Amino acid sequence: MLTGTMLLATGQAFAQRTAQTPEAVAARTLLVIGDSLSAEYGLRRGTGWVPLLDKQLAAANQSIKVVNASISGDTTSGGRSRLGGLLKQHRPGVVVIELGGNDALRGLPLGMTEKNLTAMVQASKQAGAKVLLLGMQVPPNYGSAYGATFAGLFSKVAKAENVALVPFFLKGIADADDSTAQFQADRIHPNEQAQTKMLSNVQPELMKLIP
Repeated sequence: MLTGTMLLATGQAFAQRTAQTPEAVAARTLLVIGDSLSAEYGLRRGTGWVPLLDKQLAAANQSIKVVNASISGDTTSGGRSRLGGLLKQHRPGVVVIELGGNDALRGLPLGMTEKNLTAMVQASKQAGAKVLLLGMQVPPNYGSAYGATFAGLFSKVAKAENVALVPFFLKGIADADDSTAQFQADRIHPNEQAQTKMLSNVQPELMKLIP
């Protein structure tokens, strides 16, 4: 009888130690909020960099839930309006923000883009999440001054808010010698072969944030 009591007590103690609270489970959630670059635009499902990340984490026995809330065509204004609900629903421990490219393509004011990114970073931090900001650049035909200002706003926001940054998400793709071979026919969206490079650009900073 004593042995049975001891086993029961031991089992209860083990269950208490290993049981995960809803907060602990949420902390193991990674939220990606982005545009077509993260939404598998023009790609076979499961071949984009976000699904590849999900598969890689699973293969490494990382019990992390990856939520891809990316929408093709989204801007920082759209992302900002959606983020609050996503944070409340998923309570992520890490938020990856990949937005801003469509702001530039549409000629939206860069000051607004900066304010939106800042607000998204702050909202994520206030929700208890670590943040990774993915920087973008625009083609040379936008002009050197505009291009420098646009590229610089990502590092500006990251520095001001003390969050992690990938300076150029498409490094080694858009600036590659064979860049044409890295893109789909529209010359805007990276093709399937480029997705592993996109993931490798994100990985070093992202893995520092994953508990």
